[in-house]
Amino acid sequence: MKLIVGLGNPGSKYSGTRHNVGFDVVDELARRLCLEFESAPTNALMARQRGAGMQIMLAKPLTFMNRSGEAVDRIRLFYRIELSEMLIVTDDANLPLGRLRARPSGSDGGHNGLASVINSLGTDVFSRLRIGIGRGGDGRKLTGHVLSRFDDLESREMKDVIDRAVDAVQSFVIDGIDVMMNRFNRVDQVAD
Repeated sequence: MKLIVGLGNPGSKYSGTRHNVGFDVVDELARRLCLEFESAPTNALMARQRGAGMQIMLAKPLTFMNRSGEAVDRIRLFYRIELSEMLIVTDDANLPLGRLRARPSGSDGGHNGLASVINSLGTDVFSRLRIGIGRGGDGRKLTGHVLSRFDDLESREMKDVIDRAVDAVQSFVIDGIDVMMNRFNRVDQVAD
């Protein structure tokens, strides 16, 4: 069983914000796989692909970004998911808009959601896919930037970015983190 967790903040207030790109990716993957999210025995919304062959579980923690690790750890323990079978999908203000970066482990890079996951799991050895949202150049503090919505031009660009990110997640599910990194970490894959 592969567990794909998109990080974000629950509620319509945060829908469409830069910080919710992780939710956007798992939503699009659920759409492609014809899966529906439902409540789970943990503090998350979940969608599961069942049947013969590869099984996929998608999750969106409802604990808000800064406490994402609580939900991630409970899901992992409840469903007995190995860390090697888990992928965390999140935004990254340190990457240019549209850039994808996958890693099998690493620091939180200043991202509070990843910091929470690392703290709750007790390790930084889990795969993650970071999606560049840029830092913004309009003088806003970082918090204001990540909680802002994309402008019209960025929104059109992000549709392609989300599609590429979903392709990357599917690569992780089928081929693993190494193939995913080789295919999707390339600088020339940044949206124009």
